[in-house]
Amino acid sequence: MRVKDSATATRTIAVTTTDPVADRTDGTVRTGGTSRTVSTGNTSRTGSTGDTSRTGGARSACGDPTVTRRPGRVARGGAATATSGNRADPLPRGTLLAALGVLSFSLTFPSTVWGLESFGPWSLVAVRSPLAALVAAAFHLAGRGPLPERHHWAGLAVVAGGVVIGFPLLTTLALQTSTTSHAAVVVGLLPLTTAAFAALRTKRRPSRTFWCAAVAGAVVVLAFTVQQSGGAVSRGDLYLFGALLVCAAGYTEGGRLARLMPGWQVIGWALILCLPLMAVGSAVALSAEPVHLNAHGVIGLVWVAAGSTFFGLYVWYRGMASIGIPKASQLQLAQPLLTLVWSVVLLDETLPLAAPLAAVAVLVCIAVTQRARS
Repeated sequence: MRVKDSATATRTIAVTTTDPVADRTDGTVRTGGTSRTVSTGNTSRTGSTGDTSRTGGARSACGDPTVTRRPGRVARGGAATATSGNRADPLPRGTLLAALGVLSFSLTFPSTVWGLESFGPWSLVAVRSPLAALVAAAFHLAGRGPLPERHHWAGLAVVAGGVVIGFPLLTTLALQTSTTSHAAVVVGLLPLTTAAFAALRTKRRPSRTFWCAAVAGAVVVLAFTVQQSGGAVSRGDLYLFGALLVCAAGYTEGGRLARLMPGWQVIGWALILCLPLMAVGSAVALSAEPVHLNAHGVIGLVWVAAGSTFFGLYVWYRGMASIGIPKASQLQLAQPLLTLVWSVVLLDETLPLAAPLAAVAVLVCIAVTQRARS
């Protein structure tokens, strides 16, 4: 730019600009890798200016700089950052992982019934935990996972007490007197229970649409349960309701911790944490309860240990960390219906006539909760 003064001669001086990519060491402006020198008059500032243009922006006739923004953001340090428009959306992958966890959990009750053919209820629960802990220890040795930070141990204890000990024990006791299909539908209240625990624990408030759909799904499940049980609440139902509470607390803490460490470390350290207690419990239970090994019993034990307790919780916590605890919990509305299918296929139980209608209603609720703001 040249500014001419009628009283003075034109000369060239260096002007320092605020261009983010300006080189301030030699007074020249480098834009797009080229240097240029700005010329102006000696003393007068009232002269006319010529139009100049530069790559990435233009200077107006009144001297006000205007910037033409390009894709990407210019950092203060002078380096342009890459655009984030091509970043992959993590939600579909998180939904897939959570759904895989639900599929694994849907086999838990049929596998437990199989396991009870060979083991007593206390023995089955006590033995499954050490077996799952051995699988977790192998993963930790292979992955060289670091020790959790001190303030994470309290949350891991809640996970251990809820999903490693409490839920398996209470549901196994319930399955001694309840059918698999009945227990599966009662546990269908778990999504709403988990969402409520998550709202209290994380201080997040899902939208009204989310809550309406979640409550509607729970009402469908509860109505189905009452219709199938004849309106009576048995001791097995009390075990199942207790299992809902401890499992929801464990899911909530596990989902929170899975944002801070890998999901396999969350369930792995929870299993290792309760390994000494469950090892002693295994010895006591096996000595007190008879064992009659058969194929169903062994398969059931292996699945509840490696499939449900380790693998299922691993992908479940990863999914919750990705899409959030409330939305992931609503995917479990499909778990009772999947378990009903497995109970027919694996246990030859009779599928209730109301199950297809409940399935449609529950799947609609799942679709609404997945689209609602959480």
